[in-house]
Amino acid sequence: MNRLPKVIAGLALLLASVAARPDTVLAQAAPSRGQLLYGTHCIACHDARLHWRDQRRAVDWPTLRAWVRHWQGAEQLRWSDDDIDEVARHLNDTIYRFASPAAPRG
Repeated sequence: MNRLPKVIAGLALLLASVAARPDTVLAQAAPSRGQLLYGTHCIACHDARLHWRDQRRAVDWPTLRAWVRHWQGAEQLRWSDDDIDEVARHLNDTIYRFASPAAPRG
């Protein structure tokens, strides 16, 4: 029995579903710069338990950004202000949910 028509039909359905939702595919494929920096330089010591503890030190957007600045300095990472903002924004978007100033996203 020839399976080729079924395989072609299955691939066509798969491609149609991806074409219908490109935002979902792209969102999963492209981590933000902040997520990449945090995953590369911070996650080894700062896992989710640190951010969820009862007495966390970041209590609003300015203190979250200040802590990111502090730790990048302590680790001598030499991040730019944009890098600090991106990591703070990643943490805020995924964990803290503080009101933050609007910033252009690349």
